[in-house]
Amino acid sequence: MDDGRRFVLAVTGASGAPFAVALLKRMAQEPAIQQILLLASPNGKRCLEDEARVHVEALADLSEKVVLLDESDLGEEISSGSARHGGMAIVPCSAGTLGRIASGTSDNLIARAADVCLKEKRPLVLCLRESPLNRIHIENMLKAHDAGARVMPLAPTFFHCPESIEDLCDSFATRILDQLGLFQDDGRRWGR
Repeated sequence: MDDGRRFVLAVTGASGAPFAVALLKRMAQEPAIQQILLLASPNGKRCLEDEARVHVEALADLSEKVVLLDESDLGEEISSGSARHGGMAIVPCSAGTLGRIASGTSDNLIARAADVCLKEKRPLVLCLRESPLNRIHIENMLKAHDAGARVMPLAPTFFHCPESIEDLCDSFATRILDQLGLFQDDGRRWGR
């Protein structure tokens, strides 16, 4: 499969699960994407259930493009740089996941797949959801950035006057897709 047509989406245990749902829906509708490798940490699954009222298995059923992976299985193909894909987004990215990525600790598939993106120079978008930030968070963001990640805190825009939480999350999904090199027309972009 063409590496530019497969993408990885990981959900970790920070508040902001509706952003992941919005991104997955947009990715599933994107003609340029043939496959979405979806994984969620245990706390990511909990946040999906608590905040978005959806089980990760139901998300996997959203589209035939979605393949659900076990985040504890370090034997999955995305643990290796030889497995090709177009990039990875972690939405939301917990401070703990950020710390593992910044320190190169690959104790689960999410951290290992992120590490592979960095070493292979593939797009890695980390949508951090933490506030306020302490010095450790800031230093970890800088380490991840300097290693090649795109650190993109979940800070949605309001200039398009969102009419719902879904609209807010969907418009932010456009920005994440931009960072993955998947540019879509969206009337909610800034412009006069």
